[in-house]
Amino acid sequence: MPSDLRGDLQPLFDHNRNWARKMREGQPRYFEKLAEQQIPKFLWIGCSDSRVPANEIIGLQPGEVFVHRNVANIISLTDFNCLATVQYAVEILKVVHIIVCGHYGCGGVHAAIAGGAIGLVNNWLSPISEAFETYREEIEAIENPAWRVEKLCEINVILQVRHLCRSALLRDAWGNGRELPVHGLIDGIQDGILRDLQANIVSRATAEAVCHIALGRILATPGRVVA
Repeated sequence: MPSDLRGDLQPLFDHNRNWARKMREGQPRYFEKLAEQQIPKFLWIGCSDSRVPANEIIGLQPGEVFVHRNVANIISLTDFNCLATVQYAVEILKVVHIIVCGHYGCGGVHAAIAGGAIGLVNNWLSPISEAFETYREEIEAIENPAWRVEKLCEINVILQVRHLCRSALLRDAWGNGRELPVHGLIDGIQDGILRDLQANIVSRATAEAVCHIALGRILATPGRVVA
């Protein structure tokens, strides 16, 4: 690596060595245990935003949560990256909970409302743009512009939960008797609080109804949902 580029990365190497040293001091066999296996209880599907680190938000260690992240936490049934992650988590790692987590202040959601995204990002965000058009009347009835974005952030989580529950992967798992709850959550970057959007689904039979009720509750609440 060229020396000038190495200089840019040197702080990262320094932080890494300090972190590894502290972990060994606190738990001498930490890395040995970590290398042996990963047995995560949770699959986390979240946003790529650098301010929303899954492990830190929920206080879990490496190996305890399997993570997939993309711009605006979108779950598309044509996204093989996301679906492969879900399949691996469900069939191989045997996770027992799936969390779909959005966050307030999401740049992707803001771009979908403002129309500021271009190129491939605009294509990727099209499901959120469509959601905005679907619920435009309810969203624009909110006086505070910032709250409009937050409301669409909440709506987006529920819609992505519904998409996941419609996938063949989840239908098959439930059909085979797996107890595999799917949860819709949202993180508040401003306060660090994780909120339950009450989209907690345990079967194919209840998925549509639970999402419908959760959406109704969100649309009836002018501000953020209660933590």
